[in-house]
Amino acid sequence: MRKPAENVDAYISASPKDAQPNLRAVREAIRQVAPDATEGISYGIPYYSYKGRLAWFGLQKAHIGLYIRPPVIEEHERELSRYETTMSAIHLPRKGKIPVLLIKKLVRARIKKNEDEERDSRSH
Repeated sequence: MRKPAENVDAYISASPKDAQPNLRAVREAIRQVAPDATEGISYGIPYYSYKGRLAWFGLQKAHIGLYIRPPVIEEHERELSRYETTMSAIHLPRKGKIPVLLIKKLVRARIKKNEDEERDSRSH
């Protein structure tokens, strides 16, 4: 078990070389659509917060997990059909092409839900 990274740069640098380009691609996709999100480490993996929990990603043995709160994955089920998914996770390739546009779309959907939830909580 490795020691938890202090920040996302350290997390990516400590990961196996073959996975680093895809980890960087996931990070960049998130940062492009959520430039105001706070970046950090939570549960030992990169985490983004914007008006609430936005997304996490982490290297697993056979894939990179992208974690987004429900119901975003379910709502994009058809577009995600070629990936293994759970209620809150997508298994992205450790090597090979990362679906950058799809990641951006999913993160945008979670941003909108977070903004809507914040607006709704203020109006009650």
